[in-house]
Amino acid sequence: MPITAQGSQASQTTKDPSIEDILYKMGFLTTDQLSQLKLESINSDQPVDKILLQHNLVPADKLTEAKAQLINVPYIKIEGKAISTEVLNLIPEAAAKRYQIIPFDIRGDELYVAMSDPLDIQIIQFIEKRSGKRVKTYLALPEDILKAIEDQYSQNLTTEVTSALKEVAEVKPQEEVAGPEILREAPVSNIINQLLEYAVKIRASDIHIEPQADRTRVRYRIDGILQEKILLPKDVHDALISRVKILSVLKIDEKRLPQDGRFTYLYGQNEIDLRVSVIPTVYGEKVVLRLLPKSSAAPTLLELGLRGSSVKSLEVQLLRTHGIVLICGPTGSGKTTTLYSILSKVSTTKVNVLTIEDPVEYQIPGANQVQVNSQVGLTFASALRSFLRQDPNIIMVGEIRDTETAELAIQAALTGHQVFSTLHTTSAAGALPRLLDMGVEPFLLASALNGVVGQRVVRKICQRCRVEFSAPTEVLENIKSVLGKLLPSSMQGVNIKLFKGQGCNFCAQTGYLGRTGIFEVLAVTDTVTRLILEHSSSSSFEKAGIDAGMLTLKQDGYLKVLEGITTMEEVLRVAQD
Repeated sequence: MPITAQGSQASQTTKDPSIEDILYKMGFLTTDQLSQLKLESINSDQPVDKILLQHNLVPADKLTEAKAQLINVPYIKIEGKAISTEVLNLIPEAAAKRYQIIPFDIRGDELYVAMSDPLDIQIIQFIEKRSGKRVKTYLALPEDILKAIEDQYSQNLTTEVTSALKEVAEVKPQEEVAGPEILREAPVSNIINQLLEYAVKIRASDIHIEPQADRTRVRYRIDGILQEKILLPKDVHDALISRVKILSVLKIDEKRLPQDGRFTYLYGQNEIDLRVSVIPTVYGEKVVLRLLPKSSAAPTLLELGLRGSSVKSLEVQLLRTHGIVLICGPTGSGKTTTLYSILSKVSTTKVNVLTIEDPVEYQIPGANQVQVNSQVGLTFASALRSFLRQDPNIIMVGEIRDTETAELAIQAALTGHQVFSTLHTTSAAGALPRLLDMGVEPFLLASALNGVVGQRVVRKICQRCRVEFSAPTEVLENIKSVLGKLLPSSMQGVNIKLFKGQGCNFCAQTGYLGRTGIFEVLAVTDTVTRLILEHSSSSSFEKAGIDAGMLTLKQDGYLKVLEGITTMEEVLRVAQD
């Protein structure tokens, strides 16, 4: 008993520290400020923290940190912290916003949660019951929590996928392939909707649903790079594929052969076309869905990244009323987008524009766009023949894939039409030997070709987390050797600064956000014409282009690096010799 009494007496005589005392110890208040605060608090009958904010004496985050010390709870700065989908799925977004909480980590059976009020026992019990884990609370700024909720949940698949997975287990296997009436109402359709909605939110161009040995992996192509975003149980895979097949009007029971289809998805006011490809693999059928927003307007040439001598050279070629211009690059290098930009520029009420595409990705005002349908014999070649009887001024061929299409495009260019098309080659100079190898006559090609554009797509540095750094000596030497006289005079003889993205919530911690193009434009000069007739190599064509002032892909990329648009790593990834 005496021991208890002594303990009680000690607790009564010991004074608990106040928030102003903690801030004083942290070095954010002077002795005079501390005295004035206490006096003003007594006179105005207002809490000290309110007075601190009114007078802007201490930053909000430091005040919150002091509060954390006061209530003996760890403080966390949640902004900019990467949070996995697995963690976010434990608490619904609606509940996170309502209670101003966000989970940010799991360690064993403990769930780490940032809260605006970490002493609220009812919310803690709710989280523990919902997640099945013990909660370790942290104090964070309320506005930081709300910002993190907005950023993180928009970059991760919502908890509806998790809840739908629980419901899928209740669907009998025979019902999964019973027909659209059942599947439309089945939980698996909710999963597909969530996968599509998330793809639109994060600007993904493709969704890959891939069967693995013990799971199904879902990856998204964001800014040209595939990123794994969610893993699903293996037993839901067949139901997902069946749902996609029904939407795409494909054969549900055909699992041995590849199939291609398409369907439309409505997200808000945006209508999105999806191209669907299904192939059989050793673990089951893999699906790739390519998203093609219908409402997207074609970007301008400047928005694509074309500028300086490159855009001037291309614009000269666009002024000609006949001849062919080719856009070259590997798959995924943005060739079709460049074609659309060119068509948007040249299409007016005074010209008849006809296109044959596979598929039609953008709607060009005033253009007559035709989509390939090989099942009924509508190919690039057959459409080109018909186009010549439609009194065209401008013809766009989505891609030159074979000798017949190449010869027809050349003939159309020679008979007074302006022709635009794409070709799969690694550089602008490589397009000429490729056409000659296809069997196009050199004298016809020399007469018809106006120019060739080579291009690649690079990721842009996220402007929200971009930082400057001093380039290593070997990197500087490489830049100077590649650019030569193109190196801006303001950077010669000085320590060149480069840029990179540190990673933040806006760019999903990648340091990159959005994409731009790097280009080379090879104009057909007298020298190039002579080389075509001599059936020369691509290196000869490239040298002739450089001698005439052509900016190479690498040079254009390095200039964008110096401007802080992209990084050396990105340029070398797509344009390495």
